[in-house]
Amino acid sequence: MKRHALWPTVSLLGLVAAQQVAAQTSVDTSSSNGARADEAPTMVVTASRTNTTKEDSPQTVRIISEEEIAQQLDVTTDSSQILSNLLPSYSPNRQKMTGSGETLRGRTPLFLIDGIPQSNPLRPTGREAHTIDFSQVEQIEVIQGANATNGVGAAGGVINIITKRPEPGSFNQHFGVQMTTPTSELDEDTLSDKTDYGFSGNKGNVDYLFGLSYEDQGLYLDAKDDPVGVDNTQGDLMDSRSYDLLGKIAYWIDDDQRIQFTLNHYDIEGHNDYVSVTGDRDAGIPTTSERGTPEGDAPFNEVWTTGLSYENYDLAGMHLSAQAYYQDYEALFGATDSSSFQDPSLAPVGTYYDQSSAKTEKFGTKVSLTKDDLWDDRLKLTGGFDTLFDETEQYLYQSNRTYVPPTDYTDLSPFFQAELQPIDSLLLSAGVRYEYAELDIDDYQTVWANNGVDVEGGNPDFDETLYNVGAVWKPVDRVSLFANYSEGFSIPDVGRALRGIDTPGQSVDSIDNLRPIVTENVETGVRFEGDRLSAELSYYESTSDFGSRLTEEDGVFIMNRQETQITGIEASVDYAFTERHSGRLAYSHMTGLYDSDDDGDLDAELSGLDVSPDRLIGSWSANWTDKVSTFLQANYSFDETYDEDDREFDGYLLVDAAVGYQLPTGKLNVGVSNLLDEDYITYYSQSALVNDDRYFAGRGRTLTVGYSVDF
Repeated sequence: MKRHALWPTVSLLGLVAAQQVAAQTSVDTSSSNGARADEAPTMVVTASRTNTTKEDSPQTVRIISEEEIAQQLDVTTDSSQILSNLLPSYSPNRQKMTGSGETLRGRTPLFLIDGIPQSNPLRPTGREAHTIDFSQVEQIEVIQGANATNGVGAAGGVINIITKRPEPGSFNQHFGVQMTTPTSELDEDTLSDKTDYGFSGNKGNVDYLFGLSYEDQGLYLDAKDDPVGVDNTQGDLMDSRSYDLLGKIAYWIDDDQRIQFTLNHYDIEGHNDYVSVTGDRDAGIPTTSERGTPEGDAPFNEVWTTGLSYENYDLAGMHLSAQAYYQDYEALFGATDSSSFQDPSLAPVGTYYDQSSAKTEKFGTKVSLTKDDLWDDRLKLTGGFDTLFDETEQYLYQSNRTYVPPTDYTDLSPFFQAELQPIDSLLLSAGVRYEYAELDIDDYQTVWANNGVDVEGGNPDFDETLYNVGAVWKPVDRVSLFANYSEGFSIPDVGRALRGIDTPGQSVDSIDNLRPIVTENVETGVRFEGDRLSAELSYYESTSDFGSRLTEEDGVFIMNRQETQITGIEASVDYAFTERHSGRLAYSHMTGLYDSDDDGDLDAELSGLDVSPDRLIGSWSANWTDKVSTFLQANYSFDETYDEDDREFDGYLLVDAAVGYQLPTGKLNVGVSNLLDEDYITYYSQSALVNDDRYFAGRGRTLTVGYSVDF
């Protein structure tokens, strides 16, 4: 109760401070070229499904601009690292192919590419952040906090990755190349290189775009110049090659109607040139790598995403948006002698190596219709209907055994949303979404390690009605107070629940762990939007009465269904010092609790597998001349202590810097990642997983030199 009573006081104090800043700030907008692109007041958040703006959203929204993405690509090509660098409430990343344990506000976010879901609700692989090369990305919309706007999976929020769009003009081309190496040593083993090319244009009523990128990454070194440990099982970014192919073609039927086809194919696969050398967590010795050939085939992630969209901006005075999509996803994990893979009919127990492969095919549609000129333009109504048909299975790759049986998932979701502006300073929003979900699972038999029991199939179905309500009040110019209540709908890891059954006589229809997760999110805050200064402060509570939490037992993760609650505070300040210099400072604090004994009391603290440490992020961008630009950023993750004695986190500071120089033709970029050569163990290895095999050090200082040209 004290916490709830305190927050309105904090908000009012923030309002008073913002009013004082507003009174002191009198810079003309036209002179604020150094301000961020996401400060534009007309920036529409497409992931909202109602075409609202960032300033009118009752939730915290972060729009990452193309310029910010380009700055990050000067120092890293790791997409989850980029998100972590820009979002303090996103976990410090693992620097691996898998991002399991990487969360947004302590819960799993829903990843989208141009509105198409990349997350796999039935059998999450943790690789959702690695389904596209960020050189193909123009903008990223982040809606923080649980919501059901885009359907199943957004317990932590929505991350909508928007791919590049054709530029004005008849024909435009781009070419870029870069090389990355540890600063301590340059050789064939540690060198990474990347090339990307693209063109776009329009001719008559046709818009088109094509992009292709290829990257080959070498061995990573830590700050002690030792090889970083390779994750032979979950998959790794180092010692891998990847490519991405993006194509778009659109046709304007008339001035108000447009149809577009999009295809994106992303493929990453390890070279399998290194084997892991087990570390010693108690002695502080990290896992390393040495030359060798691992068991089995190299882990990979292969994704085909296609979408067909139609926009009609004047259908009887309404805006119709329709999309149909198909995704073919396959992930292979590396070979291991895991206890769950053993079978005496194949080899003596404890000696058999196998690897799992997860396959998902998704087909879906998203339709919405918006009318925004009702009641003298004060009322906007949006209605829609979404469908998702998902077929997922996981099998053991070497022995072709069923690990997770083929599972069909059907989700049907009508929704309705309203925005009302009764007076100029107040915007109210409310909505409802109905989720009907059904699973279809045939009879199957578990693997020998789970007693090879027969499980009766079934068709469990669930339905939930989800609500949201919000308000944005602007008592004075440039200052707004916002509050929001929203609910998110998620399916637990169905694959983990099904493959873990070891008791005879079980039926799919009676498995309680298949029940959906409803996450309730309450948020309130204050934001200020000035000519030079933008600031935001928010507080949130995220609760799941029947949540999902993973624990590790003998190297195997077990799913627990328990009540969980996460609370947090976020703050950010953006300031344009001059036309050429701008900076950003952002902070996140969160705590997580769960009911360990199902007595209705939140009595235990969530570990680093669920929540992030306190994080402070700062950056400074400068255009010194028309030719010379610099970028500097610092990420600090604070020390953290959890209930478990073996999960204490020793924080670390990572600093990156980049310099750009405009040549007569093209641009030269030089970036340095981990500028201070910080010696550290990654957050996940310290706080989420107690394991000598994956006690990974972070990457040491690296140098990236790149050249790009637009022509």
